[in-house]
Amino acid sequence: MHSQTLLPIVGTLICYGLSHILQLVYRKFTYPLRHVSGPKNSSFIFGNYRDMLSDTELMQKWRNEYGRNFLFKGLFSITQLHTSDIKAVTHVLNNTVIYQRTGYTRDNRRRLFGDGTYNFASIPTFLKYPVQNQAFGVAQVRLMTEGFVEKSIQLRDIWVNQITEGHKKTSIDVFSWLSRMTLDVIGQEGETGNFRFNYHFGALDANGKPSELNLAINDLFHSPNAQRNFGFLFAQSILAEAISPIINFLPVPGNKAAVAAREKMDGLAGEIISESKASIKASAEEKTFSGRKDLLSVLLKANLSVELPENHRMSDAEVISQIPGFFVAGHETTSSAVSWALHALSLNIAVQSNLREELFTISTEHPTMDELNSLPYLESVVRETMRVHSPVVFVDRQVTEDDVLPLSKPYTDKQGKSHDSIPIPKGQIVHISIAGVNTDKDIWGDDASIFKPERWDHIPDAVSGVPGVWANLPSFLAGPHNCIGFRFSLVEIKALLFTLIRAFEFNPAKEDIAPTAGFLQRPRVLSAPDKGSSLPLIVTPYRPGY
Repeated sequence: MHSQTLLPIVGTLICYGLSHILQLVYRKFTYPLRHVSGPKNSSFIFGNYRDMLSDTELMQKWRNEYGRNFLFKGLFSITQLHTSDIKAVTHVLNNTVIYQRTGYTRDNRRRLFGDGTYNFASIPTFLKYPVQNQAFGVAQVRLMTEGFVEKSIQLRDIWVNQITEGHKKTSIDVFSWLSRMTLDVIGQEGETGNFRFNYHFGALDANGKPSELNLAINDLFHSPNAQRNFGFLFAQSILAEAISPIINFLPVPGNKAAVAAREKMDGLAGEIISESKASIKASAEEKTFSGRKDLLSVLLKANLSVELPENHRMSDAEVISQIPGFFVAGHETTSSAVSWALHALSLNIAVQSNLREELFTISTEHPTMDELNSLPYLESVVRETMRVHSPVVFVDRQVTEDDVLPLSKPYTDKQGKSHDSIPIPKGQIVHISIAGVNTDKDIWGDDASIFKPERWDHIPDAVSGVPGVWANLPSFLAGPHNCIGFRFSLVEIKALLFTLIRAFEFNPAKEDIAPTAGFLQRPRVLSAPDKGSSLPLIVTPYRPGY
């Protein structure tokens, strides 16, 4: 009796197992990319992920061995196609309907920042143009420059006081302080009323304590366990997408930090919107924001304007959902970029001196945007920083339909055959290597990995083919989904370097500085893993003539 019951069950399970095995075998022998080379898979669960975390130069080693196009394994052995071929990168970034963010990336962005998250998905279509081209346009950034410089000077004065107490020079974790300063800039309201969020974070206040939001973001992104935690969060999202969304409710390492940061950002966003709306209603004058072109005013207009039909207005929840992404995107990349610039300048004293000499050709310590942009060597230093030390090192895209990836140079497969394109099956993940493009020797020359601002005086012809919204660099991406705040970030970087290099000399405090692994690279001290993201430098007041 039991055998009669168990036999069909066991038979069904065996058939299911065989069917699954046959599907895997079929896919293996029909997979369009099966002949593309790549490193050996290290683990079925972790793929090559752990290897990449432990060695941030591993991708470059693989590029040297396998070329610009190769396969590697992500978490759960998901096959990813790495490419740093500029024609392929251009194709992917310009075809945003076919090549979209992966499901687990979207899920994590939603969990961390909400549904708005820097993609304006919930903003009415007719308001997206003002947000992108007015809130972050040239005219608006020109007005913001005064605020950038004011905060840079405030940071300078804090360091002057620290150095005075430490007698002439001291070691300062510049990354930590730059992270505070750039957060303050996001909330700042200048005298001209060109505010970002009209909120005083107080990250640089005299008590020296970082703001609660700064602490929450640091715990999420910069703690010693941040890389491990994000690995768990991404693994959870992958399983939730493949099996069931309920898996996202299971507690995993990193969840607590993500929830704390999200709650803090949502709370502050709600407070900002509530106070701003109350101020507008108290004045009984909608014109107090209707003529402005800053981000907060555009969002409030979408929420309050009587000129818009009710069904076109954004709800309070939709407005609030837009803000957390700006909290992070607006200061994380800038603080990382300036940190890497100071690190590079501390290792290249001649470059630091040349830059300082140029900066002193401006007589005021309150330069305008146009004055900052008139300094060619400063421009070259910023470009070289964003090339060699791009804060964003890669982006992943998933293919929504079968496609063919064009290549600027053919690749040779495992069988020795040459191909000038790669067939991409639906569902394939394409790993766009920004760092790979930025340090490609065939594009930039044999010294591509070296920080050398002078290269921008005579760049190779091949650079003209590199996709990018700025300076033929993909560091701010390209195509329809480029970074809309790139002008904001560049002028803020220049304002900080202008103020700090004129005031201080920078030298290395540690020799073992390396980037963190992952989507964003931040500096860290290898011999002090308990510090998380960190960049200690010896800071000395600059004294002309000594």
